[in-house]
Amino acid sequence: MLAFMNRTLTPRRLIQGALTLALFSHATVLGEEPPNVVVIVTDDQGWGDVGYHNPAVYSPRLDALAGAGVRFTQHYVMPQCTPTRVALMTGRYPSRFGPQAQQANNAPAFPLGTPTLATLLKGAGYSTNAVGKWHLGSSREHGPNEHGFDQSYGSLAGACGMYDHRYRAGKFAETWHRNGEIIPGWENGVHTSDLLAAEAVRVIEAERDQPFFLYLAFQAVHTPLDERGRFTGRPTQLDPEDPLRWLDEDEIPWFHDPEGLIQGEPDPEKRLLLAAIHHMDHAIGEVVDALERTGQAANTLILFTSDNGPQGSWPGKAYPDDLKLTDFNQPIPMRGKKTDTYEGGIRVPGFAVWPGRIESRDEATPVHVVDWMPTLARIAGAPATAWATPPADGLATAATDGCDLTPLLRGAAASEKLRTRDLYWVWSSSSNRRALRHGDWKIVRYGKRAPAGPKDWQLFNLADDPEETTDCGETHPERRAELYQRYLLQRAKDRRPDPPSRETADRPTKRGV
Repeated sequence: MLAFMNRTLTPRRLIQGALTLALFSHATVLGEEPPNVVVIVTDDQGWGDVGYHNPAVYSPRLDALAGAGVRFTQHYVMPQCTPTRVALMTGRYPSRFGPQAQQANNAPAFPLGTPTLATLLKGAGYSTNAVGKWHLGSSREHGPNEHGFDQSYGSLAGACGMYDHRYRAGKFAETWHRNGEIIPGWENGVHTSDLLAAEAVRVIEAERDQPFFLYLAFQAVHTPLDERGRFTGRPTQLDPEDPLRWLDEDEIPWFHDPEGLIQGEPDPEKRLLLAAIHHMDHAIGEVVDALERTGQAANTLILFTSDNGPQGSWPGKAYPDDLKLTDFNQPIPMRGKKTDTYEGGIRVPGFAVWPGRIESRDEATPVHVVDWMPTLARIAGAPATAWATPPADGLATAATDGCDLTPLLRGAAASEKLRTRDLYWVWSSSSNRRALRHGDWKIVRYGKRAPAGPKDWQLFNLADDPEETTDCGETHPERRAELYQRYLLQRAKDRRPDPPSRETADRPTKRGV
């Protein structure tokens, strides 16, 4: 139970340990025994980049998993990788921690001592394991082991080369680690999807007398896209004799599937993404197979989400062996993409699977990645509102923006609180993209200056206009004004206030970029 005792008990850890231990005095909700928990996060996998949303995509293992659980048709995240990971790990909107948490960042996203999924589950007696991409503080001093994980492996920084495992040039380029220690040679030559799957299998197969929490954050399908097959010494490149084919594509298995879907895609860049999805899907299948092989599948809750909407296009040259790509994701039926607060940037594939505890169905209630913190706390035995965060002044204050989804997972109708709550987004360190959803209504605001009033916002009715094509603010000014007041209440909770506003503040562009 006191797994944190093997580390130095600083005052911060004493506070953290006392808070987490206080949470877990209640019985579990969906089963008599606390389940193993596997949280899978993929990178830049848009709404249309998965088979159960798009028959052009080959992802049979993900499709089978989704088919066995609750598929959230309105599953929201933040518009980019670091902010989504902040929301997942803390149950709080990233802007609660300040500008450094609002966009992709190598700086520490939230203070040491902040309760996380790992500290909560560790306090409940779980073995806690982080495998894959961290990007919540790219130095060892703010890595996973300092935020409640017993073991960690992968990249401290963000996306990296699929075969050489280096981040962008600079301070954090050497990032492939185990427990914060850079691995000599960075395990060069093996695709990250294979390395992460192998490590996850090791976690699952380890002998233990306690449940485990596995946070599995894939690098895929973020750029650089690189699928070499057995040609590991040669980066992915177009065939000089046929620019519509990749060199030796016929001999690389990930470019082929039994249904012929990947080869049926004429665009080579889209075909490359489909190959990366096929590869990652196979890796996820290895993890599921390990759960079944070890007899742990029936008592394992699996949560799946992407971290944001599709990348769209990419200029290349940011990473080793990085390709320039244009419109390489699958089309989606929503406006926007990665970094947008329109639906396409924040609404992604998401599902929950727990055999025998959760029935297969589609669930249309809007949910958000901040909800997984209180939900998992409850499933592990903690009341969802019990945790606290010691802020800079040392005073503990209640801190959660999420809702406990366990009744929804059981099949109950959505509560009044869940139906009428506000969902809230602020993106970028300069806070230039904002949105708030309440019920079927949503306001969106682009521009670096703070909104001066309701007229600075676009208003959409998502029930009638899910593609956000028509701004109905002028025809429903009272609704726009109501949502703007709700935005102000949310913004007042954030770490840093908006800059001064003025009536001439920038307005959203037609395309939202």
